[in-house]
Amino acid sequence: MVPELPGCSAFGETEEEALKEVKVAMGLWLETAKKEKREIPQASGKELLKAVIHKNMLNL
Repeated sequence: MVPELPGCSAFGETEEEALKEVKVAMGLWLETAKKEKREIPQASGKELLKAVIHKNMLNL
């Protein structure tokens, strides 16, 4: 799942396959958004991940 891009997700039988497929899905999502002149959200995934990791480290 790509939290910043509503409805954008993919899957695969392996982690590598899932990552490959989600990259394709992201590209298609962004291409469609541009064509439809929709707002493209700022990426915040890394910051969100950092916050989750930090919170989990505090709970150890």
